[in-house]
Amino acid sequence: AGAFGCAALAVLTVQSTAGLLRARAVPARELSAQVREVMRAQRVASVKVGALGGRANVRAVAALLSKYPAVPVVVDTPMAPTRGKGRLLAASALAAVRDELVPRATLLTANVDEVFALLGRRVRTVDDARDAALALCDLGARAALVKGGHLSGARAIDVLAADGEVVELAARRLAIPPTHGTGCALASLVAGRLAVRARPSVDRDELVAAIRWAKRVHHAALARAVDVGQGLRVLVF
Repeated sequence: AGAFGCAALAVLTVQSTAGLLRARAVPARELSAQVREVMRAQRVASVKVGALGGRANVRAVAALLSKYPAVPVVVDTPMAPTRGKGRLLAASALAAVRDELVPRATLLTANVDEVFALLGRRVRTVDDARDAALALCDLGARAALVKGGHLSGARAIDVLAADGEVVELAARRLAIPPTHGTGCALASLVAGRLAVRARPSVDRDELVAAIRWAKRVHHAALARAVDVGQGLRVLVF
């Protein structure tokens, strides 16, 4: 996307392409110190929130983001890995995600399992995804993208609700083996694209354009996914 990524580690993991064995949340004070230092020293133009581990980290990140209301925030909080037995977000943290973190999101991205965890509703069709995207916005997110990769059909259809309008974003479904980090990569591409814009505020058209661009790059990377060892494939950009 042309942006330089500054990382703040929230979860320490034991994992490989074979799966996630276990995960441990970094203490909230250490995570907060990392974020504060990056925000102090770097010209941060967007934020992507990933795995946070537990409730203390969710609340800490939400509090930090409240101090930077002009910075676009893409929230993608994976809860369980594609493969493995560890958890990336404790069940006890879900309420804090809904009540404190989601309202800070310029864009919230969620797959069908994450929608169920946040809303308690199943997404089986595109119409379900439309309803779910609007419901996620009702939690306070400015925009919500419900990803259709886990649905069926010749096309993978993601549904975006933004500023009260709903847009369907379709791509040819790829027949590929399970691949590592696909949701994280998509959210990061969107955040990177938002970071390289010329002005700080994000209007709806710019957000949709950033997501469309990210989906094109992401789809091409999926088509090039490679086997680097046991288990899941990895994306190639």
